[in-house]
Amino acid sequence: MSLPGATTRRRQLGKKMRDLIQARDESRGMLIAFEGPDGSGKTTQRKLFTGWLESEGMDVVTTKWNSSELVKPLVKARKSAQALSPEEFCLLHAADFRYRLETEMLPALWAGKTVVADRHLFTALARDCARGLDLHWLLHVYDPLFWPDIVFYFAVSPNTSEKRIAATRSPKYYEAGQDITGIKDPNKSYKQFIGRVIEEYQALATIFQFVTIDAEESIYDQHRVIRNLYQKQRRRPWAEKNQEVLLDWLGHHPSVIR
Repeated sequence: MSLPGATTRRRQLGKKMRDLIQARDESRGMLIAFEGPDGSGKTTQRKLFTGWLESEGMDVVTTKWNSSELVKPLVKARKSAQALSPEEFCLLHAADFRYRLETEMLPALWAGKTVVADRHLFTALARDCARGLDLHWLLHVYDPLFWPDIVFYFAVSPNTSEKRIAATRSPKYYEAGQDITGIKDPNKSYKQFIGRVIEEYQALATIFQFVTIDAEESIYDQHRVIRNLYQKQRRRPWAEKNQEVLLDWLGHHPSVIR
């Protein structure tokens, strides 16, 4: 049982940390996510956007899906062996997300840098739901959830996605969803699987109010729209949920508090 003095100190510390977060809000960085199915052109747009931000004098950090040094080698090995169940696929990517959130994204945001995510949490939700996993269970698996300030969603039809991928390469086993379709031909499997993924993305876009970009338009037109939308985006305080994540992170990294 906690002593009264210890409880009081924890409350005082909690208030101090919340005051610190609120004071930091004016100088914090923004988290901007680029989401969309394979072949949507989101990576091209992310690179153009990042280059533009840097030309405007902004300090930008890019974080990519499944890229942490800690988890990526394990995911790669399990994918090569085609040994991942939908649940393990999800849990490993959740570990990668959590690691990058704590070691890349939060430190950069706290330092006032703009973080541009080439895929964020929603990639996992779309792909994992397409593999038959429950959305509510996934939200718990990926906790703590840290919501971006803006999510640009690049919308394309399954037919466009399939054609763009087929024009350059054959989709990989998990990318094609062969682990759940059972279809031997990767292109045929991809056509079926990407339709499921896009359906999930469209639902998420409605639920979480993504900024939808017509990815069937020209590269230049898309980039111009993204820049205009970003410039019009009103800066909002950190969401309450994000503040809770920050409180936990700061509690484990007191050295960043100045």
